[in-house]
Amino acid sequence: MSEHVSATPVIETENVTVVREGRNILNSVSLAVNATDRWAILGANGCGKTTLLRIMSLYLHPSKGDIRVNGQSLGTFDIRPVRPRIAYMSASLATDLRSDLTAQDVVMTAKNGALETWWHEYSDDDRAKALQCLERMGVAHFAHRNIGSLSSGEQQRVLLGRVLMNNPIAVLLDEPSARLDLGGRERLVQLLNKFATDNPTLPSVLVTHHVDEIPDSTTHCALLKNGSLLAAGPLHETLTSAALSETFEVNLVVEERPNGRLGAYAP
Repeated sequence: MSEHVSATPVIETENVTVVREGRNILNSVSLAVNATDRWAILGANGCGKTTLLRIMSLYLHPSKGDIRVNGQSLGTFDIRPVRPRIAYMSASLATDLRSDLTAQDVVMTAKNGALETWWHEYSDDDRAKALQCLERMGVAHFAHRNIGSLSSGEQQRVLLGRVLMNNPIAVLLDEPSARLDLGGRERLVQLLNKFATDNPTLPSVLVTHHVDEIPDSTTHCALLKNGSLLAAGPLHETLTSAALSETFEVNLVVEERPNGRLGAYAP
């Protein structure tokens, strides 16, 4: 897989459909994520956001359609070395990890896409790389602390450090603020903005159902409803009051706040 920035999308879904028990979870969804893109995917609970993210992370295969990574179609390349480089992070990951794993071990296990250290062997270089990832997130001092002893916000910083372990080509974030209170959410938004600044050519996709959680570094937006893509494109062209109202089936007003962040409310 190429490391340089090019016009070829890093991840692209084309007419992707996912069928489960006779029901379409996704309906012919096409989305292209280019280098430097920061996408936000919004929609109501159960609209298919997480399913789309799992398709993009290569952990779930579509029933129909194609997914391409750096221009190569699924089925034409070995996904085993590629999948770990599409960094997937969700708020639920913290609850899946053994609470007495150290922060350094949590980051290090990402090398093999694992949740435990005993499944693989790790070198001193791996440990040094994990520590470096924690340093980039400003939490190297937690390296030997158990993940379960950290606050939700501190855990999120460790998990963001984890996504850097494999020199990722893209970062996929599934409702990362779900377990955070208001203060934690705002700190996470600030952290995601810094993450974007520090990694300018690393594209990201953020799944959320709250407009307030969209960092102002976001460049593009996709709106999902009942598994179908209502709109996708540059953030301020796509995330309009009319489009958001249709997405959530309630009259909503989208406004830009003085700090550049967007908000939404029912008038």
